[in-house]
Amino acid sequence: MFALVDGNNFYVSCERVFRPSLQGRPVVVLSNNDGCAISRSDEAKALGVKMAQPHFEFRHLEEQAGLVALSANFTLYGDMSDRMMSLAAGLGAEQEIYSIDESFIDLSGIPGDLRGRARLVRERILQWIGIPCCVGIGPTKTLAKLANHIAKTAERKPGSYPALQAQVCDLSALSSDEMSALLSSTDVGEIWGVGRRIGEQLREGGVNTALDLSRLDPATARRRWSVVLERTVRELQGLPCIDLDDAPAPKKEIACTRSFGQPVRELPALIEAVSEFAARAAEKLRRQGSLAGMVLVFAHTSPFRPGPRFARSLTVPLRRPTSDTGAITQAAVLGLQCLFEPGYDLAKAGVMLLELSDGSVLQEELDLEDEEGRERGKLMQAVDVLNDRYGKGTLRLASAGKGGDRRGWTMKQLRRTPQYTTDWRQVPIARA
Repeated sequence: MFALVDGNNFYVSCERVFRPSLQGRPVVVLSNNDGCAISRSDEAKALGVKMAQPHFEFRHLEEQAGLVALSANFTLYGDMSDRMMSLAAGLGAEQEIYSIDESFIDLSGIPGDLRGRARLVRERILQWIGIPCCVGIGPTKTLAKLANHIAKTAERKPGSYPALQAQVCDLSALSSDEMSALLSSTDVGEIWGVGRRIGEQLREGGVNTALDLSRLDPATARRRWSVVLERTVRELQGLPCIDLDDAPAPKKEIACTRSFGQPVRELPALIEAVSEFAARAAEKLRRQGSLAGMVLVFAHTSPFRPGPRFARSLTVPLRRPTSDTGAITQAAVLGLQCLFEPGYDLAKAGVMLLELSDGSVLQEELDLEDEEGRERGKLMQAVDVLNDRYGKGTLRLASAGKGGDRRGWTMKQLRRTPQYTTDWRQVPIARA
């Protein structure tokens, strides 16, 4: 038995915890550089704002309907996610954090009323953190995902599903007739693992609802589509095919890229930006215990602005796999100096770490030369500890510039965006 705990409109809900005046108002959180909508309140959805819709297409709603558009604060969202996941973990024995606002919980062996237990955890998250969420329970991960969709939709759109299933939906407690009724009311495109293209093909073949998909022959699904769809069909039939992943596999590539708030034309400003990107990528690399063998750096102009076009990238091999911020930044800056050309309005740059390997396995070599700074693991560990404790950028490389003087390359932020604290002692408690 699995449960899926999912925060409702997570980024917007985080903003509302710190700004209660946003309750009941249409709110949208924008992506990096305020490009498009990545989180919408129910009120903003009612105005017709779509996910990933460019900001300029609905900017007029700020004057016409009082829409509030906010720049993203991912540090805040990550901190709130950690707190929500720590409370959600109390629902069962094992937890898989699927995304920043979703986590699967293994309910195997949990006695008693699972629906009542889920409601208590949901109320605790709302009261202690202020994040509204929904919980879906099912015998497979796909059914738990479906149950969560039903719980959210029943709350947002009364009449679409039985009101009893709002907020917390337990498919394992339903009769076969009740289960069939819910599946027949769900479009096949809402099923986890069914993408837009496959959904269109299924509809062309007469498979329009989740009930139709659950009655599909698994062998036919594998032969006509893929083994992934076969697993989806079997999971809808109640046969677990996807295990709980409590230890996700390490990433094979790590990237840190940003769009600039204003065009960058000079090399020193670009070096500052790339140095900070390289430092952040190296920090992520150490966090998962890996080493990088190559560093890719790129920069390009905006495809939407007039003027000459520039788009280049360069891969710099490292002498030996490392997670040292200094070595990675040095390689990134070297590559940047080789590909840079003056006279272009650069809009975006980034650093990508390639050929990642396990940090616990290191190829040794003969000590035939003196090399300064070869063993700097403890130094990097100390840097990470201090930056975690006192805030990102407390310790930085000199090439990244001063914290408050970044020569205009920082991302554009809306003036309405308030400055938040992640100190839990200063967070207001929301009451259920």
